[in-house]
Amino acid sequence: MTELFLALTVLLLLSGAPLFAILLAAAFTGFAWAEIPLTIVAVELTRLTDTPLLVSLPLFAFSGYVLAEGRSADRLVALTQAALGGLRGGVAWVTVLCCALFTAFTGASGVTLVALGALLYPALRADGFSDRSALGLVTTSGSLGLLLVPSVPLILYGVLAQQLGVGPSFSLRQLFLAGVVPLLVMMLALGAVALVQLRRGRRAAEGPAGPTASAEAPAPRPKFGEALWAARFEAPLPVLVLGGIYGGVFALSEVAAVTALYVVLAQCLLYRDVSLRALPSLAWRSMTLVGGVLMILAAALALANVFVDAQLPERIFEALSTQLTSKTSFLLALNLGLLLLGMIIDSYAAIVLLVPLLLPVAVAYDIHPIHFGMIFLANLQLGTLTPPVGMNLFIASVRFKQPLGVLYRASLPYLGALLFALLLITYIPALSTFTL
Repeated sequence: MTELFLALTVLLLLSGAPLFAILLAAAFTGFAWAEIPLTIVAVELTRLTDTPLLVSLPLFAFSGYVLAEGRSADRLVALTQAALGGLRGGVAWVTVLCCALFTAFTGASGVTLVALGALLYPALRADGFSDRSALGLVTTSGSLGLLLVPSVPLILYGVLAQQLGVGPSFSLRQLFLAGVVPLLVMMLALGAVALVQLRRGRRAAEGPAGPTASAEAPAPRPKFGEALWAARFEAPLPVLVLGGIYGGVFALSEVAAVTALYVVLAQCLLYRDVSLRALPSLAWRSMTLVGGVLMILAAALALANVFVDAQLPERIFEALSTQLTSKTSFLLALNLGLLLLGMIIDSYAAIVLLVPLLLPVAVAYDIHPIHFGMIFLANLQLGTLTPPVGMNLFIASVRFKQPLGVLYRASLPYLGALLFALLLITYIPALSTFTL
């Protein structure tokens, strides 16, 4: 039956069928083969309605679309630059922090590159970064944020992992807290390489004959009071969301509802960056995305039952255990495989396709679901940056009007730093499991 699943999946993929149709077709085939009534698929499709957590997905997605539509990016960058710009390499830290927060709230690193790239790139050049280093830092920083709530991929992984019920139980608050330290490790790794690149860029700009005009003229740093006043309605948002969730004050669905209302009021009525007439269009676009994700998730849950009945995870573990005899070797193979897959499929598809298969195998290797989730999502972040087909490299190439070869070379030092951070996250479980 495994061969039948694989053949069917490959044929449907080659035909260009939608992902949810591929998953449902495989589920129907599996249940029919096992002589299980196909009505069980409808049960799986409706089982998601018993998960109150899923209410947060459309609300957070809508909030992200509204924030991306307005001028929140400008005010966020100005505020963080006013607060951190005085530090050594302060603009680099501003870049890393802004990109992480913006990606977490919008749920898409490509949106971050488009929204923040035009602001951060010239600021880095003015601070002394070479053209190549500035391009590389903006491109790689844009992928950060998937490990920080309210990132939609993080929430999606939590819902799917809990629905599968594999391995030790955990709360979603533990999962959300677990992403903080791994994200900080990746941010610090990027920042450290950025400081080295900054020192080299300034030395090259000075040259043996003194300073040159290779970098752009530095713009005056915004005054903190003015920047805080300009972002007075957005500055409380991270505190509201992160403090409410991590502090255990609100349930995730409650925070999502408050966030959506607050963002609409701030952007439409207080700042007036987004017109009320634009809200239906933004709601349509965000709900189309979420509807597709939920349909794929429901189909994946149905297919997961087929995998369990066919004992597919156990068979995968038995096949791997003969070649990968230790947890260390399995984790290395897991990272290599996920990096390759992260280059060619988006994060939502990767989660719903691979988590039902790989999570039981990881648990069999004595890997906690929370630790596995951090490894999985960190790999997806890096997959969008990995040459030759990382999606963010193509987006940055179009955004900054640079050849792909230039982006490859510019991103390599920072990609190396993120790979080092990934190894730390992989082989030091305490960075993720400290919440247990």
